[in-house]
Amino acid sequence: MNASLTAIPPARATSAQPRAPGVLAGIAERLAQALPEGARVQVAWRQPALGEGSDTTPAGAPQAPALLRQAWHGPHESQLEVLAERPADWPETAVQGWLAAARQQVEQALQLELAADTIASLQRSELLRQALYEIADLAGSNLALPVMLRRVHAIVGELMYAENFYIVLYDACRQTMRFPYFVDQLDPWVNDPDAEIAVADGDDSLTIRLLRTGETMRGPSRELRERHGIPFNENSGPDSADWLGVAMRRDERVAGALVVQSYRQAEVYSEDDRVLLAYVAQHVLTALERREARNRLEARVAERTAELQRANEELQVEVYERQRVQEIQRALFRIAELSMTSDTLAHFFAEVHDTVSELVYAHNFYIATLSDDGSMLEFPYSVDERDPERRPRQLGEGLTEYVIRTGKPLLADREKVMALKAEGKVRIHGTMAHCWLGVPLMRDDKVVGVIAVQSYSSDIMFSLRDQDLLTFVSFHIGSSLARKQAQDRLVQAHASLEQRVSERTRELAEANAELVEQIGERMRVERKLIHQTMHDALTGLPNRLQLLERLARAIADARDRPEACFAVLFMDLDRFKLVNDSVGHAVGDELLVEAGRRIVASVRSQDVVARLGGDEFAILAEGLDGPGMAEELGVRVLAALNAPVWVAGRELFPSASIGIAMWHPRYRSGEEMLRDADAAMYRAKGDGRDRCVLFDEQMHREAMRSLDMEMDLRRAIQAERFVPYYQPIVDMATGVPVGYEALLRWRHEHHGLMVPGEFLDVGEDSGLIEQIDWLMYEKVINDVARDVLPGYVAINVSPRHFRAPDFADRLLALLDQAGVAPARIRVEITEVALLDDAPRTLECLALLKRHGVLAQLDDFGTGFSALSYLHRFPIASLKIDRSFVAGLEGASSTESVAVIRAIVALAGSLGIELIAEGVETRHQRERLQALGCGCGLGFLFSPPVPLPAG
Repeated sequence: MNASLTAIPPARATSAQPRAPGVLAGIAERLAQALPEGARVQVAWRQPALGEGSDTTPAGAPQAPALLRQAWHGPHESQLEVLAERPADWPETAVQGWLAAARQQVEQALQLELAADTIASLQRSELLRQALYEIADLAGSNLALPVMLRRVHAIVGELMYAENFYIVLYDACRQTMRFPYFVDQLDPWVNDPDAEIAVADGDDSLTIRLLRTGETMRGPSRELRERHGIPFNENSGPDSADWLGVAMRRDERVAGALVVQSYRQAEVYSEDDRVLLAYVAQHVLTALERREARNRLEARVAERTAELQRANEELQVEVYERQRVQEIQRALFRIAELSMTSDTLAHFFAEVHDTVSELVYAHNFYIATLSDDGSMLEFPYSVDERDPERRPRQLGEGLTEYVIRTGKPLLADREKVMALKAEGKVRIHGTMAHCWLGVPLMRDDKVVGVIAVQSYSSDIMFSLRDQDLLTFVSFHIGSSLARKQAQDRLVQAHASLEQRVSERTRELAEANAELVEQIGERMRVERKLIHQTMHDALTGLPNRLQLLERLARAIADARDRPEACFAVLFMDLDRFKLVNDSVGHAVGDELLVEAGRRIVASVRSQDVVARLGGDEFAILAEGLDGPGMAEELGVRVLAALNAPVWVAGRELFPSASIGIAMWHPRYRSGEEMLRDADAAMYRAKGDGRDRCVLFDEQMHREAMRSLDMEMDLRRAIQAERFVPYYQPIVDMATGVPVGYEALLRWRHEHHGLMVPGEFLDVGEDSGLIEQIDWLMYEKVINDVARDVLPGYVAINVSPRHFRAPDFADRLLALLDQAGVAPARIRVEITEVALLDDAPRTLECLALLKRHGVLAQLDDFGTGFSALSYLHRFPIASLKIDRSFVAGLEGASSTESVAVIRAIVALAGSLGIELIAEGVETRHQRERLQALGCGCGLGFLFSPPVPLPAG
């Protein structure tokens, strides 16, 4: 495995190999120059990269007693010390100045020495990197293995002393080693790169020990042998002054080793050389393995080439056979085609003869068939060199009759014919052939005739292969013959049918005239139905279906023409429901018809005006110059609609809100354009009605946000990512919780914790809020069942829940299933919920109260705040809106106090509990208590928090 170049550690000095500093050498003499002549100075240092060292002036180390000494921790984890003789006449300030200067000079010299050491390490790493690149290039070259290994030797020699160098490969499974490369100045042994040397259990040498253990060995070979208990062996070569060997590993197994040695000088190889050689060894192993893999591949290619040559020969034989089969197949197709295209049987038989001649020798060929009663042998086709005419005959003992009797093919030369004749099985008719081949013609597993070919020359003989081929063809000729005969019979039947057809044609002509009249009437009805399908029944305008078809064509045309520009205008009559509710639907229909006429009169002739339903209209305007032209069209339509109209004796002033969506390549369908135009129309209604609004990117982003939010809500419902947070409702006098309000939170996978204000509008519009609420109710009830929340818990119920007839039953069922007392749960509603469908809401709240579930009214004081519904509905508690609580500290405190005092009086007279919302300061708490409000919730007491897991 190739070692990473960036992982090579830089060369470092060790305690075993002290490093001779460069810049630090002479530092003592330089420091002494600032002292009186002859002063002695000594500098000592200790640093992980530089090791320990010292430098002394030529006069020697300073002596006591007049001795200056300064020791400190320097940069880069260094420990430094300076010793000097103190001049007798120097004041203390001069001494301290010299010591400070000495400290600065020593630290600067240390940093310069470390920088020089780093540069040397980088240079060595670059040299190693270049060497590894060259080894990798050699592995991919086409050089012979000995030449490549000599190049590798030269590269290693550039990195370290390597005049004596060898590579050994090791197979631990087979217990063999091989020396692909061996160069030694003193050892006369000559290696055979391909020879495998067995390694027995008792064999031992430095090389074998390195291969078996995989441990790097460095030092004099004699010391290494003594250390490992290896006896001297002349066959292992002479001892060296310094020996370095590293293992080459493959998948944590030793696959070989690299060894360098020096016979003349000891301590040639350092720890850096060991690390360097270890990296080189892995790259050399990779290069060798790559070369061996390439050799194996070339051998495999040669082997595969031989296999392909053999396969090619077999394929040529197969190709010949397939060509033969194709010829037979073409012949069969030709025969089948002839059965359908030949005019007469004689022509069919002649064509069959030509087709068979392409497969076998058929200069003498005839077809014999049995008569209908089976007593005569007929020859409908015969071509023969010797017997040009074959007449029908009674069944006898001829070769043809023999094939019919046996039902099997017959291949016979003259000797076999004579033998059959001698046995009395056949009798010769006509000229005797040298070779005769006949095969039966079959129809429905019954022999109906014979196809025969014969040769009058001894040079032309038929084979069993010809027999098999003709037998195979005969089955198809028999089928084609039957088909041809059936076709001839069909032609005869067709002639008789012609007369019957002409008579029937006259009858059909009379019926056809009547049918044409019926078809005309049906087409008129169909056109009327199509018109009704594509148009609005009230106004006669195109309906939504026709508009979408025209939009689809416009979008398809715009994709082919980038310069195309068109728009969809979506309009809704303002306050149309008020017209219907006040003066009736008949008047509303007249108003819609008049609005349709005015819109059509305002647009161009090529524009399409459609009624989508109710009071909604749409305009498809093509061929526009830009958004300005679309807005101008919308303003023109609004002006036409704004004119007063008299309907059923009443003067009405209609108006509309229009949303415009311009064509953009992002639209994939007309529904998407209508959707965006509808969104722009609602923006126009929100801006005050009777205006046009152009759909823009901001609206698009809002629509996409709503769509994404809806998808996220659906996934969150599936994953149950909605959790309840609880805010205590406390007795403000004691601070003790009397209950809790459950608040909805969403743990969004990307946006974190979200409050209802960030997603409630999307949940309401999509109808998902009901599913979310029921998830919350179930979780709250389960939390109450754990009995960790003292008092009651209030859950928020939106008005849409009261429209469901089973809301109360479903909520009570959840309480019963969890074993929670109904009094532990309160439903919190708004004034809008009370008035939305008062009878149903009253019935639901009454049912819940009978079972113990009380109701409390949220945000009291901001809506109708009518005494009538407080008296009618079973309300247990009122929540004073936070706006009045906040007003207790502002400039409007007088008004807030008056409102709260009135609410307290109202609640006291009706026996209803009061809860103040949004209590955040002690002053608010005290004022509320003084006004008679006993309970409250807010950040003063606790923010909404989740229950701990458990």
